[in-house]
Amino acid sequence: MVIIGDYASENKKLPIIAWGNGACANSPWEHVNFLSEVSSHGFLVIAIGPMPEEGQRGNGRSVSSQLIDVVDWAIAQNSDRTSPYFNRIDVTKISVSGMSCGGLQALETAPDKRVTTAVICNSGILPSPGSGMPGMPGLTKDHLSKLHSPTLYLLGGESDIAYKNGMDDFNRINHVPVFVANMDVGHGGTYSEPHGGEFARVATAWYKWQLKGNEEAGKMFTGDPCGLSRSTEWVVDKKNIP
Repeated sequence: MVIIGDYASENKKLPIIAWGNGACANSPWEHVNFLSEVSSHGFLVIAIGPMPEEGQRGNGRSVSSQLIDVVDWAIAQNSDRTSPYFNRIDVTKISVSGMSCGGLQALETAPDKRVTTAVICNSGILPSPGSGMPGMPGLTKDHLSKLHSPTLYLLGGESDIAYKNGMDDFNRINHVPVFVANMDVGHGGTYSEPHGGEFARVATAWYKWQLKGNEEAGKMFTGDPCGLSRSTEWVVDKKNIP
């Protein structure tokens, strides 16, 4: 596991963000700029897998249960008097999140009762389970009914290979607050841009709103029109959000 975050004071505890990587990778090397930016706003961000040596890419495949391992580990650290994170983690505010295959891993684990929001990036449940790359969770669309917390979809527009799957998910979800935002950048998003680019800006605002109760950040998603809809770079839609 890679822990990307900062310490918190007693009265500003760190919410937990568990991150699943693209291509079911067991390393977050493609998302470091994005994750570092999010964590700098006061979150404990823990991504699946170790970082590779300089000049190498991560190898091996991850599984959805590693996101649950992340949550279990963080909660245990908060209770461990020998841990630098003792009593510095907000164990009541937890997100499962991920990109592409990692987004499916987040969807698979989102029904965990401890999860308070899910962020699904460049991803969505495939119409035919098992038709994706090896190792992808074989979820069916029925799984969406198990979601119980506000959910954000960040997609790369019509050129994103996951666009149709993600938009179909959004159209099927009617029982929880859900927001979808499309930026015409394709499947690769903006993760490698400085500070994670626009995807990091929008995701951070969602995390601040959902995990820290920051209503100012929430204005990006609330209202008619919502704040993000005023951007020329994003096309958005929402349900069950004021």
